[in-house]
Amino acid sequence: MLEAINSPCDLEGLTPAELSQLSDEIRSFLIEKVSKTGGHLGPNLGVIELTIAIHRAFTSPKDVILFDTGHQAYVHKILTGRADKFDQLRARNGISGYPNRSESVHDVIENSHASTALSWGDGISRGFALQGENDRHVVVVVGDGALTGGMSWEALNNISTAEKRNLIIVINDNERSYSPTIGGVATYLSTLRVTRGYEKFLDWGKDVLHKTPVVGGPIYDTLHGMKKGIKDIIAPQGMFEDLGLKYMGPIDGHDIAAMERALAQAKDYGAPILVHAITEKGRGHKPALADEAEKFHAVGVVDPETGESLSKSGLTWTKVFSAALVELGQEREDIVAITAAMLGPTGLDTFAEQFPQRTIDVGIAEQHAVTSAAGMAFTGLHPIVAVYSTFLNRAFDQLLLDVALHKAGVTFVLDRAGITGDDGPSHHGIWDLALTGIVPTMHVGAPRDGARLRELLREAVDIADAPSMVRFPKGAVHADIPAFERRDGIDILYRGESADVLMISVGAMAAIAVEAASQAFREGVGVTVIDPRWVKPLPQSLLTMVARYRTVVVLEDGIRHGGIASSISEVLRDAGMNVALHSIGVPLEFLEHSKRSEIFSDIGITAQNIARSVVEWSSDFKEEMQPQQDENANRRQNR
Repeated sequence: MLEAINSPCDLEGLTPAELSQLSDEIRSFLIEKVSKTGGHLGPNLGVIELTIAIHRAFTSPKDVILFDTGHQAYVHKILTGRADKFDQLRARNGISGYPNRSESVHDVIENSHASTALSWGDGISRGFALQGENDRHVVVVVGDGALTGGMSWEALNNISTAEKRNLIIVINDNERSYSPTIGGVATYLSTLRVTRGYEKFLDWGKDVLHKTPVVGGPIYDTLHGMKKGIKDIIAPQGMFEDLGLKYMGPIDGHDIAAMERALAQAKDYGAPILVHAITEKGRGHKPALADEAEKFHAVGVVDPETGESLSKSGLTWTKVFSAALVELGQEREDIVAITAAMLGPTGLDTFAEQFPQRTIDVGIAEQHAVTSAAGMAFTGLHPIVAVYSTFLNRAFDQLLLDVALHKAGVTFVLDRAGITGDDGPSHHGIWDLALTGIVPTMHVGAPRDGARLRELLREAVDIADAPSMVRFPKGAVHADIPAFERRDGIDILYRGESADVLMISVGAMAAIAVEAASQAFREGVGVTVIDPRWVKPLPQSLLTMVARYRTVVVLEDGIRHGGIASSISEVLRDAGMNVALHSIGVPLEFLEHSKRSEIFSDIGITAQNIARSVVEWSSDFKEEMQPQQDENANRRQNR
């Protein structure tokens, strides 16, 4: 069946048995392919029947289908003719792990951050209505965890005012977002899950009472008319209807026929309507179903039968942070840990096991996490907010005006800083250095190795009257890089025999910097490599050190525009120092998905490329200085 599906049109006319067979084939296909490439396996195994039903009920791309978040769109990609590309899922020149407009006219949202699709749906459906395209529908597939994000409720508040809008909201309710979904909305949905007995009772009443002459129909109609009142008691769906949204469900998201019937009714409704589907994350795959953590939300290369990882799992940055945080938690009762639905991925799960009362998971609500942390700091606690770098972007205003303005002692720990790779442009953590660089009072630490991560985390939590941040990249942590000496807080990692070039290495770029300096030395150029450790505020002694060198190179894994090199340039300019400063960092552009090493190679951040550039810059400087040196020599001779 799967080989015959090249577009959603190919789903038309399939029998229930054929649809069931297709679902089984897609499930086997996903387990086989994603086990080899890595990717979001669990979420997609849970939406197979749901996605088939949506594509049978609607006509894409005329009808627009939006996914919140995009990691649950693998089945959508298969049904829109991309099954043959899954061998290269998330790989260079392969298909993205999220919807991507360059791949298909069926894809719309590329950013793959949660809680955004309802606003997209509001805008697109409003655009259709304003332009008279009343025969087009918008379907928003929202994971239940996305409803823990405030932006979703801002969107619902606006959607509720749309009396005539072809907007269908499908809640994919699998009880899991990334970590188990928590909060009031999650509790409410859990209540709805267990009230399907009421629906069965109503179905039974319909069959029996309609067979009763004369009075059967009116009695059933009366019972059905009481539906909202009964459900308000046993399952308060009125929350949605009070917002002005018609509610349907809960419906078994794995029953294609039931979902099609519900979607057909929703399609004809002519106003915003919510369809609540119950699905099972990881359905049909025993390892995913047995997973009590969230490792099957996204997997690396795994055994398709057992689900066991086939990748070598060494010590990671996340594990180093996790152990260091537990140690600090044992020493200081004022430390609390906060995350946004990513307890395991950020390494807070170990802390939570020992200190459950001091661990707060706010759901997919980074803005709330940051401002709540400011409130906790006001009471004398020291919150540590652990998120991926890309997700701090969403809470910049709160960082600036709730934390920094109020001089709150909050420490931000950013995992996945810099180039992340496979997940594409919206998941790279390349903006944090530039964003935090413009925040007054902010302290930013960038550890080069595990030892420095532990050290900087301790220093960060000792800052009580200002925000601090410690950032580190994705993946394995390399061996510690010891310093020759520490001078006024700055570590000297490599010292050339001559004072030709000073290379300022930011964080985890140290290994590349040292290797590049070694290669440049073999070309006759002396390079000294330093690690300031704290890159904001810049150490005062940095100016003194820079003054000794003719050429300065800054190496960072954030965007060059507004990054650390820009900050250093501004400091040198204010000090009236004329230094040849060169910046090596990430260009100001959106970088597509590829392996981390491939992207670094693309943008020239390799030891060989850096060494070559350093040699050229040193040579250029000498050529520029030669006329001045000759003139000075002539003056001395004439005297």
